[in-house]
Amino acid sequence: MKRLFLLLLIFISLQGYSQSKDSDLQKIQSILNKQEKAWNRADLEGFMDGYWESEDLLFIGKSGVTNGWQATLDNYKRSYPDAKAMGKLHFTILKTEKLSDNVALVIGKWHLTRESKDLEGHFSLTWKKINGKWVIIADHSS
Repeated sequence: MKRLFLLLLIFISLQGYSQSKDSDLQKIQSILNKQEKAWNRADLEGFMDGYWESEDLLFIGKSGVTNGWQATLDNYKRSYPDAKAMGKLHFTILKTEKLSDNVALVIGKWHLTRESKDLEGHFSLTWKKINGKWVIIADHSS
């Protein structure tokens, strides 16, 4: 009887962890969907809502490492000065993994459909739950 009770407790605990994990990954997916929509409205500030608004944010791209939320936004504005340059963004998620209660990893592909030349590449995003909100703390995009 004690073993059955212990097994039941373990099962219930694992179910709770799995549901929490799924819920967190769903929240992250929702933020990515919002970012995609903001980009497609040419709303860079809205797109940046998914990022940690901190000087400790890291963005790693073809030009190297950028430190900070504002510097990352400024780089986006220089690279994509208007809706035509921005095109239409589509994310394809290849892998999501919750690494701990408050850290997750998302790997995927991005594609910009534009009038002139389409662009595409891959990304890895490190997410952290800070003050109850999931945010990107490191973005490595190529």
